[in-house]
Amino acid sequence: MSNIGSREILRISVNGRKHELLVKPYATLLEILREDLRLTGTKHGCEAGECGACMVLVDGTPQLSCLVLPGQVEGSDITTIEGVSNGSELHPVQRAFMEHGASQCGYCTSGMIISSKALLDANPSPSREEIKEALSGNLCRCTGYGTIIEAVEDAGRAMA
Repeated sequence: MSNIGSREILRISVNGRKHELLVKPYATLLEILREDLRLTGTKHGCEAGECGACMVLVDGTPQLSCLVLPGQVEGSDITTIEGVSNGSELHPVQRAFMEHGASQCGYCTSGMIISSKALLDANPSPSREEIKEALSGNLCRCTGYGTIIEAVEDAGRAMA
């Protein structure tokens, strides 16, 4: 990252598009995505890394964007919820969440889908325990998790 005054140049790819941004070195990836790139599907939650609402993929690995600084993602490939679908074609995880009614208020849903996608990319046939472990960093106050786990199981079957 190059330093220009109190800002730095950040070069990242987000959802397949390359970006060169002038950012504050203490801005979080969450702030950069929402405020600079206007990708608001990644949600502000606790801003302490405890709720998972801000989950994104950084080079394919789930990361809490509220805890990530620009210097940590220089040159990285970031995937947000806006980049999960293939145009108008939903990803199997998105489709399964819809079919199972795995969201109510929807605030946690983008983080849940990102975490589920990362799990299924690595293991298309996870056990219920593996699903619970993968989603353990994502909090939901509405659904009770049963429909979410069923949706991830169905998405895995669809991807296999």
